[in-house]
Amino acid sequence: GIAAGMNDGAPIDLTLRAAQLDDALIAAVAGCVGTPPTASGPRIARWSSIALDDAQRERIAALADAAGADQAMLAPNARLSDFAVLAMDMDSTLITIECLDEIGDFVGRKDQIAAITEAAMRGEIADYKESLRRRVALLAGLDASALQRVYDERLRLSPGARALVDAAHAAGLATLLVSGGFNYFTHRLQRELGLTRVRSNELEIAGGKMTGRVVGEIVDATGKADALRTLCDELGVPTSRAIAIGDGANDLAMMKLAGLSVAYRAKPIVAAQASCAIRHGGLDAVLDFLGREMIG
Repeated sequence: GIAAGMNDGAPIDLTLRAAQLDDALIAAVAGCVGTPPTASGPRIARWSSIALDDAQRERIAALADAAGADQAMLAPNARLSDFAVLAMDMDSTLITIECLDEIGDFVGRKDQIAAITEAAMRGEIADYKESLRRRVALLAGLDASALQRVYDERLRLSPGARALVDAAHAAGLATLLVSGGFNYFTHRLQRELGLTRVRSNELEIAGGKMTGRVVGEIVDATGKADALRTLCDELGVPTSRAIAIGDGANDLAMMKLAGLSVAYRAKPIVAAQASCAIRHGGLDAVLDFLGREMIG
């Protein structure tokens, strides 16, 4: 895989990234690595083909995090063009909000719904489908116009989202937006960003109002993984040529399939299992981790 095994001693490329990299951080990491960076600039420092033990990895991760920088340790010379698919979760990943929580705000139940969402994303509710049904039931009777209001007034792309998607398309990758959320939003984002494929859930609406039910099979963790596998099969590529980005427990199955998994502002259970984590920067950090030449 693109993520170097954590204990195998194989060489890796280490990338540090921040809006403004701190010289003290670069010096501290260089001291830990035992060599200055191969290349560095105001936002990025890279050490190419180095070997690190677990203690060094942990120390570097702690130094970067304390300085508000993101870091990635990936296989040498990994590039965006090595991949064929970019798969992304929607809520709190491609976009900054949880759509369901915001819809709930229109019926005065945002806190109630958000508490269930948070528990599900932390992995504390084993049955995602049940957690979704419980939340959607709280929307019964709400006018469907609330969906458009959420899209217009509250839905915003995450920082760097458009740059990442545009770069993926330019490099020939297919893009997949896969969500336990709703078609109303994924279909609009597909049009806005030119995404190749979307997979999500359908809110039942009758007489212009939400019924509090979901139509058909619910997209859960397994559904997300299946959508990624299906697209890779259609393209004739292994899932190891996919990048998967997510933040919650229901993204883990999809992320495990991918050759590169990225935890974005993620729950600890997700960050611990991903190839790399973005805690501070935008989604376009992925481009820098994969060698976007913006050093200098």
